[in-house]
Amino acid sequence: MVLKTGAAALADRRRLPTALRSVLGYYADTGVFDYGSLSLKSEIDDRTERMLEDVYDRIEAALAEEFGRPVDFSYDTKLILPARLTLGYVYRAARREADTDPVGGDIATGVPPVETAALDGESPTLSPREQVVRAEQMTRLSIEALVDGDMRDAINDAEFEDFEVAFGEGDGGEAWSGSEADRRRVAEIAQQTLQSHLDGLLADLPDSVGEAYQWAVDYSEAHQDRDDYFRGLMDAAEAGDEDALDAVREEYKFADYDEPPATLSAAEQALPYSKTQYARVGVIYDGMLDLYRLAGLDIDDDFAKAIVLAIIGAQVWLDDVDDYADDRAEGQLTPVTAEYLLRPDDRAAYGHVVDITEQYLDLAKEYATAADSPLTGVAVEYIYRSGDPAVLPGHR
Repeated sequence: MVLKTGAAALADRRRLPTALRSVLGYYADTGVFDYGSLSLKSEIDDRTERMLEDVYDRIEAALAEEFGRPVDFSYDTKLILPARLTLGYVYRAARREADTDPVGGDIATGVPPVETAALDGESPTLSPREQVVRAEQMTRLSIEALVDGDMRDAINDAEFEDFEVAFGEGDGGEAWSGSEADRRRVAEIAQQTLQSHLDGLLADLPDSVGEAYQWAVDYSEAHQDRDDYFRGLMDAAEAGDEDALDAVREEYKFADYDEPPATLSAAEQALPYSKTQYARVGVIYDGMLDLYRLAGLDIDDDFAKAIVLAIIGAQVWLDDVDDYADDRAEGQLTPVTAEYLLRPDDRAAYGHVVDITEQYLDLAKEYATAADSPLTGVAVEYIYRSGDPAVLPGHR
């Protein structure tokens, strides 16, 4: 008890690195101390960065051909964290079964065998090395799918700042002006190059893989298609329309599931904003985990819950909190802007945003602990300690 109390005190010291504070905070909450999670995180970050570099190399070749000049390309995305955590989860499990380290120096390429029956819980018996190879292959595929979706959204929203390019000197070629037209052109070439390679990977896999991936995309896009409707509700609610406020509460905050996800329990489906945020972000990662299962990997249900709930919490705590002022000005309905519409004053709204976020992240930590995935538990703690709710009205 004394050690946990001391860890909690250290975790609150902002002068310490956030990664170390997260390890200490997770220990203070759960009693699980796993400093090795930091070295595993470093290893996973390095290996997934190498996977991303392979993606960027293809995009750089396409851009160089288009512009006639060498180019360095990178893309700023936060969306691959669940793929990293899943790879770490498999590495940890495989190493515990192996006499020697099953993780090699090279990262597996290609596509894994597909075990269709695995979605019904009939995972094959794989050696530790087979688990690692299949996890690396599926992580490559997942990263490409996640980045492709992120790029599509950015292009649709005309947001090109995350497409980072630096052109070198070349013989002839086209001038790079940095105009919006040039930035859009770079973005579209990058996305098309990635999509072409992703389509090739999916073509080498049974239809069940593409169908699982497309189901998640379609589910999420059905929610996105309601964006204009939710914007209209927000505009009317801002103007004091009581019917609109009721609709925000009933159709956005406490909406009923049309297709209840097996990953979430009835209690989790009843959490504030569960349905809309599952459709907004959670379903994509639920679908991603099914891809790993199709590769014959044993993905624990508790681990899946931890990932989905953590991502919903992160979306609210990091993106929606940070973007509150812009979202409110632009009429974008999110759990954060909704609370400031539904509550009587800013202080009450602030308190509810914090409470709702903590419900998701606390549950995610509980499930990470149950799944014996301290890396995921520490990542959830990192999400919480990276938030800045002080930007919201009613903080003081």
